[in-house]
Amino acid sequence: MKAVKRLVAIVSISGLFMIGCSSAIKDLDDLESQADIGDVMEDTETGMNDIETAQGAGLNEPDIIEAHPLDETDTLLAKRVLYFDLDSALVKDEFSEVVEAHAGFLAENPNARLTLEGHADERGTREYNLGLGERRAQAVSQFLQLLGASSNQIQSISYGEERPADLGHDELAYQANRRVELVYER
Repeated sequence: MKAVKRLVAIVSISGLFMIGCSSAIKDLDDLESQADIGDVMEDTETGMNDIETAQGAGLNEPDIIEAHPLDETDTLLAKRVLYFDLDSALVKDEFSEVVEAHAGFLAENPNARLTLEGHADERGTREYNLGLGERRAQAVSQFLQLLGASSNQIQSISYGEERPADLGHDELAYQANRRVELVYER
């Protein structure tokens, strides 16, 4: 405990020098006898902590900042890619809950804006793939709107085969590239 008192005394002395005090303290023991170190220390006997002390002094706790729902990683809103079958624009049943979650978010947040980016694999002509990407994005848009999202919150764009997620030329790459990405404006 004596070491703690000396540390507090040293810090106090440093503070006096920093504010330009010209008086000198001759001995650390003199400082200890002049100040009640217990007032500086946390009151461990009563269990008071810094927050309780701040509240007692009329200070508020720091504002707690909640995470934005779109930033949470363990929810359905974190899933922002929907995959499609070959030459299909039908939203798979396995993605229904994801679309429902995003529709609910959009319905609850009328100022939220979402871009649906439709994609296709490299098979087919450029024009066909642009059209397929557009049909996929529109299918997701219609699904979202049926579940409560507003049409003015959603825009669709097709990239066709131009922005592949996987540069490979096999079935796994093709599956990864047949998708709609949900991109929120932030």
